[in-house]
Amino acid sequence: MDLLNTLVDKGLRRELPTREEALAVLATSDDELLDVVTAAGKVRRQWFGRRVKLNYLVNLKSGLCPEDCSYCSQRLGSKAGILKYTWLKPDQASEAAAAGLAGGAKRVCLVASGRGPTDRDVDRVSDTIKAIKDQNEGVEVCACLGLLSDGQAERLREAGADAYNHNLNTSESTYGDITTTHTYADRVDTVQKAHAAGLSACSGLIAGMGESDEDLVDVVYSLRALDPDSVPVNFLIPVEGTPLAKEWNLTPQRCLRILAMVRFVCPDVEVRIAGGREVHLRTMQPLALHLANSIFLGDYLTTEGQAGKADLEMIADAGFEVEGTGQVTLPEHRATAGAGGGCGSHAEAGCGSHEGGGCGPCGSAADEQALAAARVPETARASEARTDLVAVRRRGAGTDLAPNA
Repeated sequence: MDLLNTLVDKGLRRELPTREEALAVLATSDDELLDVVTAAGKVRRQWFGRRVKLNYLVNLKSGLCPEDCSYCSQRLGSKAGILKYTWLKPDQASEAAAAGLAGGAKRVCLVASGRGPTDRDVDRVSDTIKAIKDQNEGVEVCACLGLLSDGQAERLREAGADAYNHNLNTSESTYGDITTTHTYADRVDTVQKAHAAGLSACSGLIAGMGESDEDLVDVVYSLRALDPDSVPVNFLIPVEGTPLAKEWNLTPQRCLRILAMVRFVCPDVEVRIAGGREVHLRTMQPLALHLANSIFLGDYLTTEGQAGKADLEMIADAGFEVEGTGQVTLPEHRATAGAGGGCGSHAEAGCGSHEGGGCGPCGSAADEQALAAARVPETARASEARTDLVAVRRRGAGTDLAPNA
């Protein structure tokens, strides 16, 4: 396909595809799927080889969130039967993190429910970061605490945090349909605060909430414009007791196309397969490793993931290797740029966000072909509701049971 050859060439040059090209990837047929994976895989291998970075989640405070995010089992008014507990003590959090690090993770992601941290909460998390780093040389720590106030990102950086996660989740035009207690602009502001403080920005999306192809492309182009080092791609886990419990819109093929599109738009960024891979990719998970270079090991915040041992076996069987603590995740040109590096070349002129389109000449033959392909209706069938694959987490942080790692 001329489209895929064009996208590979652009990915190897770190050049932004046009929006029409990105849409065309999502519109490809199931017959073309392996060609799409092969093409995006070339870009992935150029910048990340066959390495897979493992990340491990520790839910520091679970449930009882005052925000109304429709996808979240911890939201205001949630009827989901999840674990609910207040802040873990630093030694408890460090113990939970140790299980993931022993399983091969090199980054620990410290997450807490809520709108955003108080200054006292920042103190708590700072103590936790110190406890983890004192016991684990070389570990990366990412904080995910919600909306940040002025000065909080700097304090987390001083405490030893390496990164801060705050996802955009969906397009700006549809954000109000998903959440009403804060705005899309609030989220953008927090990512920018993390950047400004010298933290490595981590920001991604959730697919499967009923969004259109245009919404998916919008949010990925917005992420590219924000310049994060890491882009987690979540696939909605429809948890009973949440407003989106009936949204089963994803197939394994659809998930692979989404990951490929993200890789083409953000060729040299850490693309992470996050929540929902077991539920929606299922037996196609190994193929996704050819697109993404990072996954979460074990369980998620409120739901169970694939067994950690199975994750490691999957990586090895697919011919990939776990990235070690001594290896640098990002390509050299991004790693040397520090936390300011983003998904793509900073030298690009006119690289647009969702408001402005992409780089490169307009009206080319490739653009016309891509635009025509983008008009092809999505052929993927809505996925059968696999509620059997959604299990509430009952082990690990906040319990007396051993974690899955």
